[in-house]
Amino acid sequence: MASLVLSAMGLHPRQSLVTVSNNNSARNKKEGWYLRKTFFDSKRDRTRDHLMISNVASHQSPASVPERESCAEHRNHVAWTSVKQERWEGELVVEGEIPSWLNGTYLRNGPGVWHIGEFNFGHLFDGYAMLVKVHFEKNGRLIAGHRQIETEAYKAAKKNKKLCYREFSVSPKPDNFLAYVGELAKLFSGASLTDNANNGIYKLGDGRIICLTETQKGSVIVDPDTLDTLGKFEYSDPLGGFIQSSHPIVTDDEFLTLLPDLLNPGYLVVRMEPGTNERKVIGRVNCRGGPAPGWVHSFTMTEHYVVVPEMPLQYSVQSLLKAEPSALYQFEWRPERKAFLHVVCKASGKIAASVEVPLYMVFHFINAYEEKDKDGRVIAVIADCCEHNADTTIIETLSLKNLRSFHGQDVLPDARVGRFTIPFDGSQFGKLETVMDPEEHGRGVDMCSINPAYLGKKYRYAYAIGAKRPCNFPNSLTKLDLVKQKAKNWCEEGIVPSEPLFVARPGATDEDDGVVISMISEKNGGAYVVLLDGSTFEEIARARFPFGLPYGFHGCWVPEN
Repeated sequence: MASLVLSAMGLHPRQSLVTVSNNNSARNKKEGWYLRKTFFDSKRDRTRDHLMISNVASHQSPASVPERESCAEHRNHVAWTSVKQERWEGELVVEGEIPSWLNGTYLRNGPGVWHIGEFNFGHLFDGYAMLVKVHFEKNGRLIAGHRQIETEAYKAAKKNKKLCYREFSVSPKPDNFLAYVGELAKLFSGASLTDNANNGIYKLGDGRIICLTETQKGSVIVDPDTLDTLGKFEYSDPLGGFIQSSHPIVTDDEFLTLLPDLLNPGYLVVRMEPGTNERKVIGRVNCRGGPAPGWVHSFTMTEHYVVVPEMPLQYSVQSLLKAEPSALYQFEWRPERKAFLHVVCKASGKIAASVEVPLYMVFHFINAYEEKDKDGRVIAVIADCCEHNADTTIIETLSLKNLRSFHGQDVLPDARVGRFTIPFDGSQFGKLETVMDPEEHGRGVDMCSINPAYLGKKYRYAYAIGAKRPCNFPNSLTKLDLVKQKAKNWCEEGIVPSEPLFVARPGATDEDDGVVISMISEKNGGAYVVLLDGSTFEEIARARFPFGLPYGFHGCWVPEN
């Protein structure tokens, strides 16, 4: 029975410029190292009235987004409330300057609906997936839109007016004992696991756009232009299993991911070639820290190696079977089982290094690279991450109850830029160090992006969400200089920013030559997309949506050609 339950656990968890509008464009600095954009303030209210909106689709049929917003939601920051309509598209007016080379579509994935009828979700990771797009046309126009992803979980909830699949923090409530037994049977088969693909979004090497979550069935293909849900991404291999890393590493040449093995505790490292749906095993890592693998929300790689994390935050049968969720939901923190990092050769599948490291709590890795001696031999792998000081309270901090109850207290747990050193000399232990003073980014850091040309290579810059204290959630954008160990920060009062996505200027030679795109949710109920200069980290443009948008997780860039 225990092995069956284990097998089912996969829950959630600047060359030429086109001037569009640039009145009143003075910038200033506020509160020391925080860069605040002010040159649009005098126009902001007027611009909201001049937004050009077209093709508005506000479905009111029984199949539409749940029509009711709870009274509690109405009083909350728009970041933690449901979107008002299932889909919308329109043209936005731009304030500032958009680089003429920026042609393509920014896509963002994240939760859009936080309630079903009278039922309200409990955690940030629960909400039904919604895509947001911002299309940058060559003539300087900006076409934006959003749409719910039509997953089976979302469609069933709309039809039945209740939760029908297991989400990160909640499960359907059985009416009686027989219903409970039936629910267990669905759990064992994986049928009750959600396909709510509300986390990652990636452009595959063959051009397909895939949205993902931590269940394998939650792999969904979408149209980047219409945002239509095209169907499930069906894997054609016999590998099986129910869960996956929510963050594969995707390039034009390959798709790498980790598949936790919950029956024979370990991790499969797999690769999928562009144009196929078949995953092939590169290698396997057996767990060193006990009878269950740790959560692998993300991982990282170098040019020649895959870094497999083994955290002491492990999947838990007991937590899964409890009638009410524990503080860590389907996980348990087992520090006595220690923490490890494993390095797998991408070519041979062999384990090149496996070391014990200090305890760590990581949602997102940033990047990794190889250290070599003077003869070109690899002597160590360096892996950087957003590390939460081995403190799992960040998970409960992200409950909607906590996010919606902010009254000025400084309750966001501290985080740092952590750097692992994994030696190749046969040592049993690796190192975990802090790259820079955490005060540089407000002792908050997560949701990083880098220049994709530096993936797996030695790099200098990363872009992340940071903190301006006091706060209960990251509320600033930060550019991290990992060489000078300094950060530049951008913030406005009352905002909740999503992951800053770096888009390199075509032909650029400097690592930070490009723009950073982020969606911003405002305390006053508004929302806008902001563009920052990748080098100076000053605002160059923004475009406001005609309504507020909830917080979203991750994005990708789809170039025009």
